[in-house]
Amino acid sequence: MENNERITPQRESEWDPEIRELFERMGYQNEDDLYNILKTLAHHPKMFKRWLPFANHVLFKSSLSPRIREVIILRTGWLCQSEYEWTQHVRISREEAGMNDADFEALEKGSKDPHWNKEERAALRAAEELHSDKYISNIVWEEISQYFDQTQTMDIVATVGNYTLVSMMLNTFGVQLDGWLERYERFSGG
Repeated sequence: MENNERITPQRESEWDPEIRELFERMGYQNEDDLYNILKTLAHHPKMFKRWLPFANHVLFKSSLSPRIREVIILRTGWLCQSEYEWTQHVRISREEAGMNDADFEALEKGSKDPHWNKEERAALRAAEELHSDKYISNIVWEEISQYFDQTQTMDIVATVGNYTLVSMMLNTFGVQLDGWLERYERFSGG
């Protein structure tokens, strides 16, 4: 998939007061602290401000364990062929969920890889069906219900939905990897 930069991340000198205030509330002092995705979304402050609370829930306040959350996010990023999403969450999953190279390689195959335990496989199957069908079948719903309560199953759907949207924005806007991110050599998309 081509990844031409279509929307250039905003420079700090371009920030309007609304975006400056938002970034300051998020704890960022200058553009060097910010990810390219945030600087790109700064071009549309109203959308950015409305999306952020939902994204914050999915990433920081979800009922899912950090490992299950990251397994779902990474598989979604892989299926959406979003190198930025994948690369960013490889870093996050190492730090917050203790994931490793064996996990990342198994995510390329997803639920069919024998690497996963039954809970992880169920979450992956749900993510894969949501990606392909925009729906979880009764069979997979019964499977995930063995491991996740109703709130968690809702968070699984919300996680796939949010990171599908994010991947679509990243891919379409051509958001480039942040310079400090280590490129995943095997990334070539789903």
